[in-house]
Amino acid sequence: MAKVLSCVLLALTMGATGCGYHQVGAASHVPANVRTLAVPVFQSKVQGFRTEAAFTQAVVRELNSRTRYQVLTSSGDGTFEGAGTTADATLRGTILTETVAPLTYDASSGQTSSYLVTVTAQVVLTAHDGTVLYKNDAFGWREQYQSTQDLSGSIQEDSAAVRRLAHSFGEALVSDMLESFK
Repeated sequence: MAKVLSCVLLALTMGATGCGYHQVGAASHVPANVRTLAVPVFQSKVQGFRTEAAFTQAVVRELNSRTRYQVLTSSGDGTFEGAGTTADATLRGTILTETVAPLTYDASSGQTSSYLVTVTAQVVLTAHDGTVLYKNDAFGWREQYQSTQDLSGSIQEDSAAVRRLAHSFGEALVSDMLESFK
């Protein structure tokens, strides 16, 4: 029995090595000579309140927690904090779409009980010399949130949903940027 189990495990391991799997850190869109990343506040083509700020903050937080890059953030006037430091690459994002759609309804009241927030962004990582290191023209993410009977609570929850969405988006974007298959 142990011999059969060993053979099965060996076959699974050998199959996985031939299917494009790799160790974390083995594949990256970012060259090794990139040490400093500038991340200006994402642009927005939607009317969502501060969505671009929430997404930018989430991506910066994720880069700071998961990478060794020095991350330069925009101070709002076009300059970057950490003045005097030139970025090796710049990560720019644009929020293209943001939709809020009813997802479920309360059968007794007929009112919406949950919504689905969907955001699509264009993201480009460009080296200092203009070389595009990473690009995704339609990086999308979704988050469900529950509505409340209180209208002011619903608006507050919408903002919380966008923050949760931004956090998930930041995790996924940094993973895709650093660890995706080429």
